[in-house]
Amino acid sequence: MSENNVNALSFEFDRSNMFEPLLQADPSFREKWETFQEEYRSDDELPFYLALSELARHLIQDLETGNTHRFDAVFDVVERWHVKGDPYVKEAATVGLLEDLQNGHLHRKTRSDDFIPWLRPETLGWWTKVHEFWATGKPII
Repeated sequence: MSENNVNALSFEFDRSNMFEPLLQADPSFREKWETFQEEYRSDDELPFYLALSELARHLIQDLETGNTHRFDAVFDVVERWHVKGDPYVKEAATVGLLEDLQNGHLHRKTRSDDFIPWLRPETLGWWTKVHEFWATGKPII
């Protein structure tokens, strides 16, 4: 088996399946996901970064309203993206989701650090790298 085939087998998530477990973890995001898919159906590849930005807004709104009962399951999925995702999924989870969760302009009644209790170890490491990038310019990767 070639090295590329071995590497492909080691990833649980890629573009084709990364949102399935998220929609199971947070069914309240399904309507926004379906609207996103409809809006971009004519694109060759869905711009998942935009969907993750929408997810960030969704989670921030849930945080603001105290609707956090699904956060453990959601951030379990985010951790799995970081640990078992292919390079695209890992980068999208960091730059597409975590970066937007840290965007102070998206928070009205909350702070980005309010998400920290739900972050799992690998995700927390990437969260810190995103924070350091914005604070000091240190490269994320």
